[in-house]
Amino acid sequence: MQILTPHVYWAQRHGEIFLRVELSDATNVDIRLMEDNTLQFRAQGHGAKGDNQYEFSLEFLEPVKPEIHQKSTQRQVDIKIKKREERWWQRLTLREKKPVFLGPDFDRWLDESDAEVELQAKEKINKISVESRVRKDPYLGLKKGYLFMYNLVQFLGFSWIFVNMTVRLVILGQDSFYDTFHTAADMMYFCQMMAVLEVINPLLGLVKTKFFPAMIQVAGRNVILFVIFGSLEEMQNKAVVFFVFYLWSTIEIFRYPFYMLACIDTEWKLLTWLRYSLWIPLYPLGVVAEAVAVIQSLPIFDETRLFSIPLPSVLGRSLSFSYTLQLYLVLMFLGLFINFRHLYKQRRRRYRSRKKKVQ
Repeated sequence: MQILTPHVYWAQRHGEIFLRVELSDATNVDIRLMEDNTLQFRAQGHGAKGDNQYEFSLEFLEPVKPEIHQKSTQRQVDIKIKKREERWWQRLTLREKKPVFLGPDFDRWLDESDAEVELQAKEKINKISVESRVRKDPYLGLKKGYLFMYNLVQFLGFSWIFVNMTVRLVILGQDSFYDTFHTAADMMYFCQMMAVLEVINPLLGLVKTKFFPAMIQVAGRNVILFVIFGSLEEMQNKAVVFFVFYLWSTIEIFRYPFYMLACIDTEWKLLTWLRYSLWIPLYPLGVVAEAVAVIQSLPIFDETRLFSIPLPSVLGRSLSFSYTLQLYLVLMFLGLFINFRHLYKQRRRRYRSRKKKVQ
């Protein structure tokens, strides 16, 4: 029995190679991909010169995946091979000169532009298919409406604080540092009590934000606002209040409108950049300002014995609340590290996905 070469026809897509071997009633089909990226084919069947042993080999232009899908019918052998990288090849084989037995498969043949249109159509169909299988949330509109209103209210509240403090700073200069609490505390109380919802929303599945970073930020700010500033009149006239409130409100007047627009599937590129970039200098500065406030409050708590824990007479009078605040200072910078890492991952994931869309 002679060893002959069959007629082979090929076509491609961005991610696949199709081969059609003109060999009817093929038996003992053996298809192998060698280490040098060469496909070897052996089979017995009826080809152009009758019943014989047929063989051929093709060294591909670029690497392909080792999985080979083949299907033998009464008329031909169909082979499908996936490219390792999804891109268009200028030719099939490494050698520029085309083998004599190889020709284009006009039944499958598409040029590059037509293949891209086909690929986009398939992706669109797949997307529609996936969306149709996902069960729509009947309360989605209500959830988005609630989140939109929450972010709007918080944006308006922090905007009032920011504008009020900015105007007073321009008019009064440094004198505005010392009465910030009395002019902005009520609105800050309202906003920070509302912010407790940011801890509840992840638990209810309303937002994808992680619970722990949200809890750290809300709890930390409320300790500063209600415990340090709210309970000590001596702290309310200090300049550190201005810097804490101003840094908080500067961050939030960009964060809340970003989330507000996201509820209606709208994006403003400048706002997105500010949302994912301003925290880099402002968040550490805010924590430093909070730490200064805690340090300034320590002697006041020691003197007033406020929130001190009574102890038996054998051990002493009481345990000062300042010791708790000193431990809180350590936890504050640990929370800074956790939240900073969380925000950095958010920023990197955001702009990595945007680069992929551009490519």
